[in-house]
Amino acid sequence: MYFKHFYDKDIAQGAFIVGCQATGEAAVIDAHRDIQMFLDDAAANNLKIVAALETHMHADYLSGIREIAHATGATIYLSDEGDADWKYGFEGVKIYDGSEIKIGNITIKAIHTPGHTLEHMSYLVTDGGFTNAPGYYLTGDFVFVGDIGRPDLLDEAAGGHDTRFAGAKLMFDSLKDKFLNLPDYIQVWPGHGSGSACGKSLGAIASTTVGYERNFSWWAREIESGAYQKFENYLLSEQPDAPLYFGRMKRMNKAGAPILGPLKPLKHYASQELADRLTKDILFLDTRDVETYRHDGVADAYNITWNNKFLTYSSWVINPDVETREIVVLAKDAAEADQMRRMLIRVGIDNVGGFTTEVTHFRKKPVNTVTVQSIDEVKNPYILDIRTLAEYDESHIRGSHQLHGGRVMWHLDKLPKDQPIVTLCKAGIRNAVVSSAIRAAGFDNIIELTGGYDAWVEAHQGAAVTA
Repeated sequence: MYFKHFYDKDIAQGAFIVGCQATGEAAVIDAHRDIQMFLDDAAANNLKIVAALETHMHADYLSGIREIAHATGATIYLSDEGDADWKYGFEGVKIYDGSEIKIGNITIKAIHTPGHTLEHMSYLVTDGGFTNAPGYYLTGDFVFVGDIGRPDLLDEAAGGHDTRFAGAKLMFDSLKDKFLNLPDYIQVWPGHGSGSACGKSLGAIASTTVGYERNFSWWAREIESGAYQKFENYLLSEQPDAPLYFGRMKRMNKAGAPILGPLKPLKHYASQELADRLTKDILFLDTRDVETYRHDGVADAYNITWNNKFLTYSSWVINPDVETREIVVLAKDAAEADQMRRMLIRVGIDNVGGFTTEVTHFRKKPVNTVTVQSIDEVKNPYILDIRTLAEYDESHIRGSHQLHGGRVMWHLDKLPKDQPIVTLCKAGIRNAVVSSAIRAAGFDNIIELTGGYDAWVEAHQGAAVTA
């Protein structure tokens, strides 16, 4: 059997290829939309992708299931469990609890595990060339390392109302009936790791076992003792804020993400070609580090540093439902620009059309900042804390207003234009992204708190409010 785990550190997401080397066939599970890596890996291992599967309708990235099928001719398999509101809206072979998919000598058995979502499937994998017993469990957003999938995302990001309570009960039953009855030796490979907003305390290692989770997870004790209310209370408490782009991902994955096909080369612009087009028909991403941007920032650009959170932060501030301008990125060369584009298409930001390698002809302006010592000198400030609600509840500046960074651009109507807005996050990286986007939206009263909340606390011992 061939088994490959692909991991995107930006959104802490895992995808898989499971293949039979005897027949040269393979299945891809939970592929994101930048599919070239799956195609390349299959070709390098003399495998033909013949099947594409999903564990569920993802909230944090766009599925590549249709892209894979379009490129390879693979058969799409889709869960037909769940209620009528959450059925897939595109063609595929319908699968149900207990359905089996044969990939050469490999058997992939679908196990309906509702809780995180109603249609959620997990997949037990058996290497028939070695044994007739399952050895691997691809659990998607059902069971993570040290945690389980949150059942509140439909409420948080997709317009649901109190679906979290029914979801918590379904999760309890799925764990009891579909997970804890498995042998301890089975390897568990989840769809996310530490840093994902799909749970609150995910482990940082790639896999676990049924036995390890049975013996050491917080939830197994509650299930084995039948303490449902305790289970529900803990599961639903202190879940991380869901960025509002999650709702768009849910809707698009239900309908089926548009097929991109082969990507065209990006246009290489000189900065003088772009200078007069900014804010009109060009959205420019200044991808330099925060300090460089603050001293040499391009006016009206979004400052989204090219690092391991580029995708996450871009999705916080770019809404392709309303952003129709061509996106141009600052990159060192065409290859790096293409990497940026490939990251963005994973969340449906498809309008990256070009890049530039220099900012010589752009209008520059220093970004307004305020030192931690001078925040008290800002007259009548509106203090905007873009940290998570959990961070804010732990402690915050008295009189500040909390709005998660992934929600700000959807709620600009809540921000005043007639008083200075002092923005902050923990240390300043998230703040730079969000503040630059607010400025580009027409707010000229944005002041960033240098050093973020940590620096402010150090300078103002005892002044923070603790929940």
